[in-house]
Amino acid sequence: MQAAFKLFDAHNHLQDDRLAPHLDSVLATLPREGIARMVVNGSCEDDWPAVLALAHRSPLVIPSFGYHPWYVKERSPNWQESLVEFLDKVPAAVGEIGLDRWIKDFDSADQEQVFIWQLRMAAERTLPASLHCLQAWGRLLDILRSEPRPACGFVLHSYGGPREMIDQLAELGAYFSLPGYFAHERKVRQRDTFRHVPAERLLIETDAPDQSLPPERVRYPLPSAEPGKVLNHPANLGAVYEFAAELLQEPVEQLARRIEQNFRRIFARWNLPESDPQ
Repeated sequence: MQAAFKLFDAHNHLQDDRLAPHLDSVLATLPREGIARMVVNGSCEDDWPAVLALAHRSPLVIPSFGYHPWYVKERSPNWQESLVEFLDKVPAAVGEIGLDRWIKDFDSADQEQVFIWQLRMAAERTLPASLHCLQAWGRLLDILRSEPRPACGFVLHSYGGPREMIDQLAELGAYFSLPGYFAHERKVRQRDTFRHVPAERLLIETDAPDQSLPPERVRYPLPSAEPGKVLNHPANLGAVYEFAAELLQEPVEQLARRIEQNFRRIFARWNLPESDPQ
């Protein structure tokens, strides 16, 4: 049954090869679940064409093109020109971009060079950006303070930074996106952090096909080709909203209206129609 309110996914990877065998059924399910828009984030030159194809195929998709820090070592000599070409093809955001000191053999200087160039591009074009950060929050804050930032704001995807940094980041234009993965029992610190996010800065995401909810909360299980692995169906977004409403102790309908307003604010370029008041 379709939800009585619209749902907005601030971050997923619908173009991921793992979802390809299920893509037709996934796309058919999303409108029935009340999903109005989803930001589909590219990670590297190899998957930007798939993101673009999804934007042409589905009106629910807001495409986002960027170089994820995991893949910056694989970039071509012409990656910047290629990114600009994709940003010129269709109204788009910038992302997923950022810093990651958790992966093996990371090159901080190289990551920062690629991140800063993309951040400047987003600022120059006033495009919302989706930021990834692991174990580099202090450095990220320094860069955001010293570099141009998109006037429309930027999304801190699956925010896992310190609670103490929330106000500083919000002042710089940050929105904080909550994934269903934080409903897992061990994610106590992350849940406490999100209780302190300003109401007008909260977004919700699936990060599909990753960051699945706890099994008992999953509405749409997806089989994976890898034994012992699970895939996160984008239509689980409604269950993430329910988790967020429980976490923040407010009715899910009220939360959904607020998330919609926040999403429409940062993604104002897309002129999204407002939901009818219930």
